[in-house]
Formats: sequence, C-alpha cells, structure tokens
Amino acid sequence: MFDGIYRWTLRLSESRHAPLALGAVAFAESSFFPIPPDLILVPMALARPQRAWAYATICTAASVLGGMVGYTIGALLYDTVGQWLIATYHYADKMEAMRAAYAQWGWLLILIKGLTPIPYKLVTIVSGLLGYNFALFVLLSVITRGARFFILAGLLNRFGDPIRGALERHFASILVGFLLLVGIGFYVATHAI
Repeated sequence: MFDGIYRWTLRLSESRHAPLALGAVAFAESSFFPIPPDLILVPMALARPQRAWAYATICTAASVLGGMVGYTIGALLYDTVGQWLIATYHYADKMEAMRAAYAQWGWLLILIKGLTPIPYKLVTIVSGLLGYNFALFVLLSVITRGARFFILAGLLNRFGDPIRGALERHFASILVGFLLLVGIGFYVATHAI
C-alpha cells in the first residue's frame, strides 16, 4: 500500500500540475485543511532539486495567502466557520488562555507555531479572532512560513540523493513517522497554548 502511495506522490510531483497542487495544499493548510504541504513539497523537490527554491516560494506565498483567509475567518466568520474549525481541532476551551498569551506574546506565538507541526490554521484563525495587527501578522507569517519551507527546500536541495534513497527504502516508516509528528502537533495544539 505504501509503495503505491509513494509512486503516486512521485508521479504527481513530476506532473505539470504539481506546482498548482502544491500551492493549493499550502493555501488550504493555512486556513482549513489538515494535511501539510510538506507531503507534496518533499517529493517535488527530490524529483527536481534545482526547482526546490521555486517550490519553497510557492509554498510560502500560498501559505501566507491561506493564512490571510484564516485570519479573515477568525475576524469575520468566527461565529460560523471559525467556531466549527476551532471545535474540530478541540481548541475551544483554550481560547481565553490564547487571548491572554496573544496580548503579551502574540508575535512569538505566530513565529514559533508557524515553524512547527502545530496546525498553522489555528494561529491564523485565532489571530483574526483576537484582532491581532494584520500587517504584523502577514509579516510574521512570511518570515515563519518562509523559514519553514526554505529550510526544508535547502535540505532537500543539498542532501537530495541520500534523502531520496532513504525514502525509497523506508517510505512506510517515514510516512508513519511524519503522520505521528503531525498528530503530536495536533495534540500539543489542543493541550497547550
């Protein structure tokens, strides 16, 4: 099963539609979708290491734009879509603690959570809900999301062949590990500020 998923991901990464798919997933992940774009970015950058920087740029731009949508959901649609998303991720009981943390450390929370597997959509929605300075939110999003994707692209560009070999030999273990990391991110997001 995992071999089929790996081959499908590689075929997608080599398709002419791959940059569009990458951008769509990065956009959606920052506002409502649970799957991070790394699952597409990694095979794309491994298939075409010379394009890793372009792919990181696509991820960053789409993620920031998706973050703006998440911010808007928090600011304007919290009573409908925003509450549903927050409840889906079991974050409703953390809102008051998050409000207090944002008042003092909002910039740091955005920077740290944008680099981690903690779902960034929670940061974007909460930032809008709490009325965090929009221009500063966008600037911090560019910094944190850019750092995340460009660091990954740099590693894939530099160490692509050994990483590709490891993926081919241990794809199932790596995928399960990555999904566990995402699951831990969701857990941390619902049990910590």
